[in-house]
Amino acid sequence: MQWPVALADPVTRGILAAVIGVLAVATIAIGFVSVTGLASPVMRRELWLRLGSWLVLLPLMLGPVLAGRVWTIGAVTILGLVCLREFDRATGLFREPIITATVAIGVVMVNFASLDIWYNFFVALWPLSVCVIAVASIPADKPSGYIQRVGLGVLAFMLFGAGLAHLGYMANDPGYRPIVLLLICAVALNDVLAFTFGKLIGGPKLLPHTSPGKTISGAVGAMCGTTLLVATVAHLIFNGTRLDQAIWLILLGATVSVAGQFGDLTLSSIKRDLGIKDMGVVIPGHGGVLDRFNSLLLVAPASYHFIRYFTDFGAGQPMRVITGG
Repeated sequence: MQWPVALADPVTRGILAAVIGVLAVATIAIGFVSVTGLASPVMRRELWLRLGSWLVLLPLMLGPVLAGRVWTIGAVTILGLVCLREFDRATGLFREPIITATVAIGVVMVNFASLDIWYNFFVALWPLSVCVIAVASIPADKPSGYIQRVGLGVLAFMLFGAGLAHLGYMANDPGYRPIVLLLICAVALNDVLAFTFGKLIGGPKLLPHTSPGKTISGAVGAMCGTTLLVATVAHLIFNGTRLDQAIWLILLGATVSVAGQFGDLTLSSIKRDLGIKDMGVVIPGHGGVLDRFNSLLLVAPASYHFIRYFTDFGAGQPMRVITGG
């Protein structure tokens, strides 16, 4: 870890300064409504809980990104396993230890491929892991429930392994910090904008049976705001590359927003199907870890491949630095 290297990029410094500024303004605003009594006691408690959670979450999210690629990939691995744990408990997949263990090994392996900078193995692990999950429980000679446990296992690996691991693989590019920081902050802003526009404008519900609190106005407002932010910052990051054209920058921003909202709706669909409100209670005011990081599950692979299509993102780096290919 070398702080001068981590903070050398002006976009990285700008994102960090913006995050600190937003937290400071939020603290002042919540303090003001608390002192003046503009919010009810219940609302004040909820606001302070959420702010406190962010004050803990943001260093845990941004710290590994600044610390280096090994720390970033390690953090993504732990995040994937924690999300898998919550998913297993909520869906009952934990009752199938063979499938659970197979998925966990898949999550570790795909992140090891990231750490090794072994892209071919990283890509191949998606279909290979699905095949292993499909056959893992067959020797137990228990065909009852086969489709359900394999389906849950494949979905879990796709989301918490193959999908989320793309966020870690980005760290193999020397200039990964501003990109990863932008994605993390953009999905957080996406949620805030959707909530804010939905409350201020209201109107028809987006998908009332899937997520009763979401409105069409919130979804559109979030897409406009997040697209503008991502396009503007991405212009600074990818200046001079093929991606640095208005149409592609706007499309990248829209991809981040739409993928983020669908990631949230994917988890909402799972929770509604299970009849639960949150996947856990680890984070006060937010629910479980999976409730907070669901947007990244789809944003990470979508944005990675979009960026890689237009740029030499991660190209030219040493390959198989551990296995020595």
